Amino acid sequence: MTESQNVDAVSFDDIEAARERLDDETVVKRTPVERSTSLDAMTGGEVHLKMEHLQWTGSFKTRGAYNKISRCLEEGDVGRVVAASAGNHAQGVALAATTLGVDATIVMPKGAPQAKVDATRGYGADVELVGADFREAMAHARGLVDEETEFVHAYDDPDIVAGQGTLGIEMYEDLPEVDTVVVPIGGGGLISGIATAFAEHSPETRIVGVQAAGAATVPDSLRKGDPVSLESVNTIADGIATGGISDVTLSLIEAHVDEVVTVTDGEIARAVLLLLERAKQVVEGAGAASVAAILSDELDVRGETVMPLLSGGNLDMTMLQTVLVHALTDREQLLRLRVRITDRPGKMEEVSGIIAEHGANIRAVQHDRSAPELDVGEAYLVFQVETSGSSQSREIIRTVRDHGYEVRHVNA
Repeated sequence: MTESQNVDAVSFDDIEAARERLDDETVVKRTPVERSTSLDAMTGGEVHLKMEHLQWTGSFKTRGAYNKISRCLEEGDVGRVVAASAGNHAQGVALAATTLGVDATIVMPKGAPQAKVDATRGYGADVELVGADFREAMAHARGLVDEETEFVHAYDDPDIVAGQGTLGIEMYEDLPEVDTVVVPIGGGGLISGIATAFAEHSPETRIVGVQAAGAATVPDSLRKGDPVSLESVNTIADGIATGGISDVTLSLIEAHVDEVVTVTDGEIARAVLLLLERAKQVVEGAGAASVAAILSDELDVRGETVMPLLSGGNLDMTMLQTVLVHALTDREQLLRLRVRITDRPGKMEEVSGIIAEHGANIRAVQHDRSAPELDVGEAYLVFQVETSGSSQSREIIRTVRDHGYEVRHVNA
């Protein structure tokens, strides 16, 4: 298939047809848009959050899955659908299949968040846990397909892209004057559909894609002109950790997306925490990537009306704890201090008292006598301290040092 044929694989008419199929509030609801004055101040733009994480199943994925399965049923009988997913696509396929009266088997990696596994089963699908990552789950799922089974790919399917494109129409209708739309990218189905919709309605709107640095495939793919895959991915944003895109999505990105940037896991974690604090929204790493992008040095939205897409909110509580610890540590609201002492009674109490005088809370302390650089009779006290931020942290370190102790900030 040529590049132009790949672009032609999804038209605006396809997206409008998908929207007609999705005209059911019990399957896909219109999600709200909220202005964030906090993000306005931080970015210099006018920021309107598209809150698709409040969609049924907690993400946009039902749009594409429902359109795909509906199209299959229009063309003939489908006994069962099969899909592979790290979580959000799984739930979207499960809800769509159950609603349309079709059996579904979803293959998920063994390490998939338990909350997403439970939710997928709760929507009526059979779940098989196979493989260490999405690629291994995908390989197993492909092997389950037979003549009576339809495979529902997460992104490499024009019907999936068209279904996700319905979100683009909705975003345009929500904010026709938008200058820049920011969309997370995993396999590229979401941004391909949204960008195709905006190319019809508002071609002057800048479309920016965001990938996690540990799972970024699009920048290399664009440079080489062919889809690039990664052998492994490493990111907290499991919803966009596909490790590859397709010919169809790459062609649509080339045709309709203006810019693609990457963000680090640290930037994503800070965005998750910021959305909790300022917007009162629980958003998973993939969903928060768009906000991480507008806060980064990679993307300038000053003076613009910008709409970051919060694409998913299925944040596993264990991952939430990991993200919060990372973000609070980065802010120095969680501080680890290593203090060198003469190992005799009263020293722990003395150093603890110095920290307490600043109103900080000691969460834990560890006594280490085994470090090779210590002299006989010396030890390290390693404190984990809750502070109000970097200013208080620096003052604590200065005071401990003024009392004659060697002290190091050892968060890194």
